[in-house]
Amino acid sequence: MVNVVHTRKELAAARDGLAGTVGVVMTMGALHEGHETLLRAARERADRVLVTIFVNPLQFGPDEDFDRYPRTLDADLEICRRVGVDLVFAPSVNEMYPEGPPTVRLDPGPLGADLEGLSRPGFFHGVLTVVLKLLQLTRPDLALFGEKDYQQLTLVRRMVRDLDVPTEIVGVPTVREPDGLALSSRNRYLSASERRAALSLSAALRAGAAAAERGDDAGAVLAAAHRAFDAPEARLDYLVLTDTDLEPGPVSGAARLLIAAWVGATRLIDNTAIHLAPRS
Repeated sequence: MVNVVHTRKELAAARDGLAGTVGVVMTMGALHEGHETLLRAARERADRVLVTIFVNPLQFGPDEDFDRYPRTLDADLEICRRVGVDLVFAPSVNEMYPEGPPTVRLDPGPLGADLEGLSRPGFFHGVLTVVLKLLQLTRPDLALFGEKDYQQLTLVRRMVRDLDVPTEIVGVPTVREPDGLALSSRNRYLSASERRAALSLSAALRAGAAAAERGDDAGAVLAAAHRAFDAPEARLDYLVLTDTDLEPGPVSGAARLLIAAWVGATRLIDNTAIHLAPRS
């Protein structure tokens, strides 16, 4: 059986009983194979694995899907048991925010207002606030995050570095369906036709990566990716090519191609690593 706790007091006592290095995987539940890969990576790198399951209201906008976001705790715990998770912290909203929504929230800086932050104002304030709270509560040696949420991973790394948080942040590659679709809890919202349309995201990334492998420059890589994004039910939000730290400016060498799109009423994101030939 997995040890499941719901309060800070219970967590503190259970955390004190975990010997050796502790790895944490923070989730909003609705666990799938992508999460399971994170858990297995944590199992390989740490002596003990701690999972948090918390649907964080701070990172949902007023018109987003907080109420309909799937809550599947029993199924989530079965996955945790199968992987060998040692401890699950599944708090309520009141436990995490006992005085209501916090008036002090972490400022993600300029990057927090770009890409996902531009489309979802305030999103990264909520993400970084809850991540920092959970790092303080769980006191892990390392924390594992999926590369699918690459901007989030980048900002968490920056936060830990800037605020001297003594936790190693580990990125884990995106897990995909056989046809290339990145695994996401939101995929369950897609109809059959929308599921097919969603393949335009990974198709665009593959086309961009192929152009980079041919030695094309940044403009040609982006153009190839745009041409491959072709589905009537998919509406592009952004498709950008940046350096690996998501900094503005000319890009060469190691880079990241990121995409976000609406497929029906569901917003999906994806990204891939590419390497651009040095500019002449």
